[in-house]
Amino acid sequence: MLVDAVRAEGFRLSKNRTALFWSLAFVPIISVMIGTITNFVLKGSETRILGDTRMPPELKEALARGTLDMAGALVAAAGNLANPLVLLFVLIGAATLYAGDYRWETWRLISARNSRPNLLLGKLAVVAGLALAAMAFMLVAAVVENLIKAAVFERTLTFSMTGEMFGRFLGFAGLSWLRIVQFTMMGMLAAVVTRSLLAALFIPLVVGIAQFFSPQMLMPMGVLPDAWLSVLVNPGAAAEAAQAVIEGGARAAVQPDGLVLKAWVSLALWTLGPLTLALAWFPRQDLSKE
Repeated sequence: MLVDAVRAEGFRLSKNRTALFWSLAFVPIISVMIGTITNFVLKGSETRILGDTRMPPELKEALARGTLDMAGALVAAAGNLANPLVLLFVLIGAATLYAGDYRWETWRLISARNSRPNLLLGKLAVVAGLALAAMAFMLVAAVVENLIKAAVFERTLTFSMTGEMFGRFLGFAGLSWLRIVQFTMMGMLAAVVTRSLLAALFIPLVVGIAQFFSPQMLMPMGVLPDAWLSVLVNPGAAAEAAQAVIEGGARAAVQPDGLVLKAWVSLALWTLGPLTLALAWFPRQDLSKE
């Protein structure tokens, strides 16, 4: 049963403390450390920054001694949960799940206890949970970072979460979760096709880098950034377009007509496409040749 597969994969991942550390704890720890150092550096340069008219207003605003709205900080943090570092380090845990049985030659032991689609879907369910846990750790890190910021700059804390802000928070979090899961889908397909842990790690990275630079490659061919081809080959840009609509305001108003539909089609394609291919390939695979 699928539930048995999920429980088994979850138990196995819980015993892999190395993968859990890199996937869950490393990026939040680094974020808090960098944020703390930045706050102290800004505090030490406060007089010079405030007196320099060439400094950007955003930097001067960070030094303000007014109130710090933790609700707004949480919403902002939710919009950045699927940043490149999070994608990279969650991929470590995902690749370990997807390719671990090939590396340790354990597929033959567990494939007799459940159907192959259930085994693969069980891994996907655990990766989806891993993505949620990574997002929760990042939100905790954002709270800690802002508490340190308030202490350094002697700012008063408030928490004013309106219904509109809560809706944006849920929208940002849901979109970030989808983006993380989508990014790991290439790892699943690479693991099934190549039977290699390194391929499950590096193929999504190579594809992701190529997707990032795709606008620069397509523009000389006359393909605009909001064209179907540009959006379909770049799920990262598609996620940004969807996030702009969730944010609303001026950022949503400047989005070209029809871009949102293209964005959701792109995200669905890069999520369901690799999953479908992996589910089609895996049952036909000879696991006796590991």
